Amino acid sequence: MAEGDAAGRIDLPAGYRVGDWVLTGRIGAGSWGVVYAARGAGDDTRAAVKFLPTQLLPPGQRESMAELVRREVRFSLETRHPNVVRTREVLTVHDADRPELDGATALVMDRAERSLQELLASVSGESPAPLPDAARILTGVSAGLAHIHERGWVHGDLKPGNVLLGPGGEVWLGDFGLTVELDGTHAYVPPLGSLDHVPPEWWSDREGGHSVVRPTADIWAFGVLAHQVLTGGLHPFPGSTPRARALGAQAYARGNAELRLDNSVPDGWRELIADCLGPDHASRATLDAEELAARVRELEGTGRTGRRFGGGGRFGRGRPGGRRRRLTIVAAAVAVPVVAAGSVALLRADDDRTSSSGGDTPSASPTASGAIPADSDVPRKLRPVITKAALRCAEKEVTPAFLAAMLKAESGFDAKARRPETNEYGIAMWTPSVFKGWATDGDRDGDKSYMSPPDAIAAMSNFVCWLDQQYKKKGMRDDLPALMAAGYRTSSRTVIEEGGVPARVRPHVDRVERYLKQYSS
Repeated sequence: MAEGDAAGRIDLPAGYRVGDWVLTGRIGAGSWGVVYAARGAGDDTRAAVKFLPTQLLPPGQRESMAELVRREVRFSLETRHPNVVRTREVLTVHDADRPELDGATALVMDRAERSLQELLASVSGESPAPLPDAARILTGVSAGLAHIHERGWVHGDLKPGNVLLGPGGEVWLGDFGLTVELDGTHAYVPPLGSLDHVPPEWWSDREGGHSVVRPTADIWAFGVLAHQVLTGGLHPFPGSTPRARALGAQAYARGNAELRLDNSVPDGWRELIADCLGPDHASRATLDAEELAARVRELEGTGRTGRRFGGGGRFGRGRPGGRRRRLTIVAAAVAVPVVAAGSVALLRADDDRTSSSGGDTPSASPTASGAIPADSDVPRKLRPVITKAALRCAEKEVTPAFLAAMLKAESGFDAKARRPETNEYGIAMWTPSVFKGWATDGDRDGDKSYMSPPDAIAAMSNFVCWLDQQYKKKGMRDDLPALMAAGYRTSSRTVIEEGGVPARVRPHVDRVERYLKQYSS
């Protein structure tokens, strides 16, 4: 819903009563509805009432938007934290005289003085300098974010307009229209959001018309927001429009541009922002929201938010040392907290035909758990590709060694392997029609091909990661590598229904296990 659409039709006079609240004036409208200032009918308690008129949407949009509203309501009622705006109550409006409002959901929330976006707008045009109380604001934002993530949710739309500043100096996260509960390591939302604050992978990481969202999307958004707060509104990527800045972020993520932070950002904050703005979700996954909040509190304690003089020109480079260290940790650790899993189940010839929603990285150190040994027969040029693919999954069983064992058993690492009789091709032996559901541009050439080893291996990682999660949900936690190898040859449903490895694929699974043992020694 946009201004002028369903929400735009709501025009309520001062004095209009909703439950025990009397409206005093319109605050504004956004993507999900319209917000009015209100006071208690029996006292002067201040509140804000957000109306969500999903009943006015066309049938094709109504259910999906209604589901988002249900999630927002559930999140708002379940979450209690000093840095998350409080929802006092949820009402359904019944007013037959106002069909544009009748049936709308109304959320009664604490009322803020203004948003962080309004504060930034008030200082725009001035020389780069931190906002007053910049560190305190960022501490509140990071604490609220850590609480949301700890409860298994992702905000999904963190930006200055959704950071609210209360009358007593409170800092609240608000507007949970895109907030979503994680299903394992990721979730899906409609492809909506602020272009200035979505991570680079938001543009390509789509499944079934929805965007894949992970906690690292909030980490990226915090990095952008922190840079704005510490510079009086400057975005970390160049461009005069949100789309131009988003294109700049994508160029940086592809390695075609450097991260250049404003020279006024102090060193400690510069390093933190650079870590938040890792070019992909794997490089951000080592910084979870709890650690982020701890680092922000530490920086607040130092009081270092003032201008840092020195350097050349208006822009100084983002301090690279911190992120290079973190990227090294990512490569060595192999399993990271966030995953890109697919949403369409792999279909083989004997499947049940159902579906379910749901520069290279250096090789991992040979001493790291699940890394590829230096003396193995895994082709050297494939090792960074396999390691990078394994980093897509947080499940500890999906390691470079496991993917290498799978590829060895599937094709013997032959990029041109073919089994026309079963319609399987390439190094990962994908069925072309099935590959589309898990397709990933692993080599970033703008194309997704099952005959491209980086693309095929990345897609394999996505799928076996999803298999791992499905088995764990069913309580099948024993011998997961064997179950994943079996599911790749048949289907998750077949493995779950048979309670283990089907007999017909046991020889193949034995080969995978033999190679895995070899690569794990």
